[in-house]
Amino acid sequence: VQLQASGGGLVQAGGSLRLSCAASGDTFSRYAMAWFRRAPGKEREFVTAVSRTGLSTNYEDFVKGRFTISRDNAKSTVYLQMDSLKPEDTAVYYCAADPSSAAGGNLYRIRYNYWGQGTQVTVSS
Repeated sequence: VQLQASGGGLVQAGGSLRLSCAASGDTFSRYAMAWFRRAPGKEREFVTAVSRTGLSTNYEDFVKGRFTISRDNAKSTVYLQMDSLKPEDTAVYYCAADPSSAAGGNLYRIRYNYWGQGTQVTVSS
């Protein structure tokens, strides 16, 4: 599967952005989908994930209540709605996919093997 992320940009603190990740090359509904990010000088970190059906989601604590992941299997696209953005959310955001299932709904434990190219999100204070 090939992944193409888009929607990044520059936004003021408190603002919103919606990222999209379009998939192609395989049946989208076979894949759990996730968003990761890498801030300058830091390691890549898990942000959120959604199950193949969209019924189960995981969020890292630092985005709970602010970010929402969703997917549209008919459009082969996963979204990340980011609200109440903070300067510390500045990072390159990557979408990822994997056909693995997650025991106990622990999507963050999946080793995601397919990655998009990343989209830059910059939040100014």
